[in-house]
Amino acid sequence: MDDVSAFAAHPGFARMFTPGRLTLGLFLPLWPYSGDMKAMAGQAEVIQRADASPLSALWVRDVPLYDPGFGDVGQVYDPWTYLAWLAARTRRLSLAAGSAVFTLRHPIDLAKQSASIDQLSGGRLVLGAASGDRGSEFPAYGIDHSERAERYREAFHWFRELTQNTAPGISSALGRMGGGLDVLPKPVTGRIPLLVTGSSQQEPQWIAEQADGWLIHPGSPNSVAGIGALGRKVAAWRQLIPGGRFKPVATNEWLDLAEDPHTAPQSLRGGFVLRIGTQALIEHLHRWQERGVNHAALGVQHGRRPAAEAVAQLIEEVVPHFPALAGPEPQAPAW
Repeated sequence: MDDVSAFAAHPGFARMFTPGRLTLGLFLPLWPYSGDMKAMAGQAEVIQRADASPLSALWVRDVPLYDPGFGDVGQVYDPWTYLAWLAARTRRLSLAAGSAVFTLRHPIDLAKQSASIDQLSGGRLVLGAASGDRGSEFPAYGIDHSERAERYREAFHWFRELTQNTAPGISSALGRMGGGLDVLPKPVTGRIPLLVTGSSQQEPQWIAEQADGWLIHPGSPNSVAGIGALGRKVAAWRQLIPGGRFKPVATNEWLDLAEDPHTAPQSLRGGFVLRIGTQALIEHLHRWQERGVNHAALGVQHGRRPAAEAVAQLIEEVVPHFPALAGPEPQAPAW
């Protein structure tokens, strides 16, 4: 069974990924935390409008601790609580984590939280799995940062065993489990798609063999060389996939969306943010699609315009060119 067939019944995966097509998602939060939680209010209305649009997914991040030196608090809320909140307020959008830090979370908890969200959302969860890029978090968890590569592989294996099998017997440095113990619930379709994030300290061959997809940084978004390098990276990785099966590639972009749709692209903040008009963005996304990228998560929180305006313009002018895919309807939650 190839990977398209394996997830053909998975509403979240099927809405986002198919060979030769690019779909779009929206990274949360829509506006940044400024020290007052009241300022985070008002996103629900925009999210519900997005749910009625051809967007394919909502993305959340896993940032356990605020490190002032890193300068990024993520979406502030715990990702699993946030995903549950999103599951209750949306009906169609895939719910994606970009990404859960597999080295800091025990796989039993990851498995139970993920399968619970998948069940509550009717099978809409797509899970990015990262090894963690914030070294300051590891001592706080009592975990050796230098051991994260091996810990990641073990957590990845545990997660698959716990979500896909009944009462698995597992033994590793992360713990021992047997005697009929099991994790409930199980995913709606029996499997949760796992996207390895970046290298996660692993070899490309391991990622090609073990992952259900790859979530990568786009590189230099506003250059011909950058687009070409991204395409070569995607093509080289796909050559490593056993049997030439389809496994999707996703990436992301932080936008400062200009009101004028004809605004030419300009890199801001050292290339971290792309200022661009919608016409140039459509061309940019088509180039990604031509080079094998299957999904792009767009964020507007670092832009200068009100997020609701920017999202409305994206939905009206850009998203129709890269609509969500037809697939199985999410199942009604069993409650």
